[in-house]
Amino acid sequence: MIAKQTKADVHPISASNAARTTTPKGMIPTVRQPDFDLADNVPKYWWDNDPAKTLLLAALSSSFPPGERFFIDSVRHFQKQITDPELKAAVRGFIGQEAHHSKEHKALNGHMQERGINLDRLEREIQALMNWMREHFSPERQLAHTVAVEHFTALLAEEFLLKYNALEEMDPRMAPIWAWHAIEESEHKAVAFDVYKTVGGSEFVRVTEMMAVSVMFPLFAGIHLVQLMKEDGQLLNLKSWLGGLNYMWGKPGVFRKLLPSYFKYYSPGFHPWNHDARDLVDKAKRKWLAPVMKKTS
Repeated sequence: MIAKQTKADVHPISASNAARTTTPKGMIPTVRQPDFDLADNVPKYWWDNDPAKTLLLAALSSSFPPGERFFIDSVRHFQKQITDPELKAAVRGFIGQEAHHSKEHKALNGHMQERGINLDRLEREIQALMNWMREHFSPERQLAHTVAVEHFTALLAEEFLLKYNALEEMDPRMAPIWAWHAIEESEHKAVAFDVYKTVGGSEFVRVTEMMAVSVMFPLFAGIHLVQLMKEDGQLLNLKSWLGGLNYMWGKPGVFRKLLPSYFKYYSPGFHPWNHDARDLVDKAKRKWLAPVMKKTS
């Protein structure tokens, strides 16, 4: 578990330490209001009819409502220090997108809860962790936590959901939810990072918080997946376990292939937009967003 904040976490943050970013000009996150069809006849195991794959994403979904509220608060804390008009607009877009993610995943989690997948307990556990971090972390480290998790989610969005065939394997009512979330994670992947750099956030705090997140993120996801598999009577489903492990670490090895991009985070010259996935995202927008959009603001 992460240690309590230290003096290194509470030094004054000065805008004089602001750093130049490489976010593309005009990259303002678009706040969308999609209309998803969570129909009653969506199968319980909606990803490839597979318990382990489905319940892994269910476990991640349980963390989104409390997690994204934390991300919004961590960025909003420094919002008044931002003077660049484009970054100010990007922050507003980030907050809007994350608020909609929280809302839609709350609905998705309720849909799965009704089908016997107990996500309420998992969400309460994540909420308790977020509350603990609010109490024990400095605002700087809270923002560094957001920056680290945003890097994880952008990698999962771009390299996992959008590059490989996961979306095509999902029930057609579920796939647009995950495509929309993945697209927006890519769009706003650098906002928290740019805020952190602009207000002079410490490199030590940025890197050490990623080290902590690198333990916490897979640990919580793994524990919650085991719990859900056990509760669903699938704990001894070796075929599902082995298929999921092969998909993530064997062939195609989605998680294994994320490792080079993950380690780039520790480079002093790292910026999220050093990995430009706009072509991949534009393709996903054309395929997945049009059918579910009711309006865009």
